[in-house]
Order: sequence, then C-alpha cells, then structure tokens
Amino acid sequence: MPRGGRETQTGQEVVIPAGAFQMGDAFDEGYPADGETPVHTVAVSSFAVDATPVTNTQFAKFIEATGYRTESEQLGSSAVFHLLVQAKEEDILGPVNGANWWLTVRGADWAHPHGPRSAWEDFAEHPVVHVSWNDAMAYCAWGGRRLPTEAEWEYAARGGLAGKRYAWGDDLHPQDGKHRCNIWQGEFPLLNTEADGYLGTAPVGSFPPNGYGLYDTSGNVWEWCQDWFLPKYYRNSPDNDPQGPTIGAGRVMRGGSYLCHESYCNRYRVAARSFSPADSASGNCGFRTARSLT
Repeated sequence: MPRGGRETQTGQEVVIPAGAFQMGDAFDEGYPADGETPVHTVAVSSFAVDATPVTNTQFAKFIEATGYRTESEQLGSSAVFHLLVQAKEEDILGPVNGANWWLTVRGADWAHPHGPRSAWEDFAEHPVVHVSWNDAMAYCAWGGRRLPTEAEWEYAARGGLAGKRYAWGDDLHPQDGKHRCNIWQGEFPLLNTEADGYLGTAPVGSFPPNGYGLYDTSGNVWEWCQDWFLPKYYRNSPDNDPQGPTIGAGRVMRGGSYLCHESYCNRYRVAARSFSPADSASGNCGFRTARSLT
C-alpha cells in the first residue's frame, strides 16, 4: 500500500503532506494559450487523494448502488479514438469537427468504452472514461469525496520533486530505457508502435509511482480537477490553497492521456493544463478523487 494510504469506499488513497511548491512551467514549454506561467509559489494543506484514477470496477459499483446514468449514456454517443472503435458501421456517426482522429460512436459510454461491441468488464482495472466533469462530481458525492483542486493535483503529481518536467525527473526516457507513462509512440494519429505496451488505456498502476505513491500522473487518461479554467489565473492566484477562478472557459483537466505526443500535445508534463466543458466526455478522460483532512 502507498505511504500513508488506506482503503476507502472508492479505492485506495494516499495522504499528501502539507507543503509549498513552485507551480507552473519552469521550462517555457507550454502552449501560451494554456496559461502555464508565471511560475509562482503555492502552499497546499495536507489532503488525501486516490493513488490511481478511478477504475471501471470502482465506477461500476457507483452505478450499481445509485442507478446513475452518465451524460454520454443520456446523449447516446461519445467520442472514441479511431483506431479503437468497436462498433457496426452504422453506429459510427462521423469524425469530430476539427479532430478527425476522434469518431462519434453511437452507444459509446463508460460501460462500452470503444463502442457498443466493447464492454467495461474487459477493461476492469483500466481508468473509467467517457465521464464528464458532472459525472465525476456525482461519483464524488456518492463516495463522500471531491475532485482535487488544480494546485493539489500538480503538487501531488510532482511527488515531492521540485521544478522537474515529469514526476520522475526531466527526461521522458531515462537512461534505463524503461517507459514511465502511457503516451503515444510513433506518428500521430495513424501509427502507434505501442512501445510502452498500449494502444489505448493501460490498467492503472502499470507504470512506477511517483514519490508520494501516486500512479498515472502522466499519460493514460486526462483527469478532471475541481477548478474552472482561465489562462490568466496564474497572474493573480492566491498563495495558499487556491481554489481556481469563479468563472472560466470550462473545467481544468490535468495529466495528458494515451494520445499525447510531442508532435502536437506535450501535455503529459506535470505543469501542463487543459480544459473542456463540464458536460463533455471522451474516450481519454477520467478522474481521481480527493478528501480534505481539516
């Protein structure tokens, strides 16, 4: 079990010690529109957070207990990466505007992550996907949890390493040659060599944890955070336990996913940030939950 961890109704958690860190992109590698600068000092109170993203098995328990229907289920379709689709041709409704590697698939949802010919049971210990921010909040309410703030997420994701590019250091591929995260290898979006072992999501915990015992803080799936997203927020963010702006373009997502590649999306860095509307869902976005200790 990770340091300070315990089992909860929703999974295994890790207690993160209070401390201060330098939040933001110290390497000036982020996209200007993402607002990863200026780097600023943030103090974070101790809190507890899931060791891994929420899995399909964990989410299924929530569905069984509550009868909840996700927004993708209500809509009747969701976005699936084109190389992963498992559906009849008539259920493939077409590419997503502006991102033709995504296909809108009728019947794709958390329980059918690649389309109606797939089943969550075949990916039981993979992160749940096709969940919106609103869905994640419903799960948190059921489990007596909450989403981590963006500051908490980055602080925990860094694992105690100061000013590093990734949770394990500055090099994507350390000298031992072992992969540390599930991201794209090859030529995006047509050829994935699967050098890390995966085309789509990987079972949680497939790669080494960071210094705090957290898994999958780079790649695998994007993770929803509590905050609204504003690119200029870092310019006047509070020094202590920032909760994010009161309005924004969408909700913050962190960590990158199995589709991230340096050629178009290097957001698997721990400082990287993105966003999406609260009611949106796709086949590469999930979440982990947190708990306040005071």
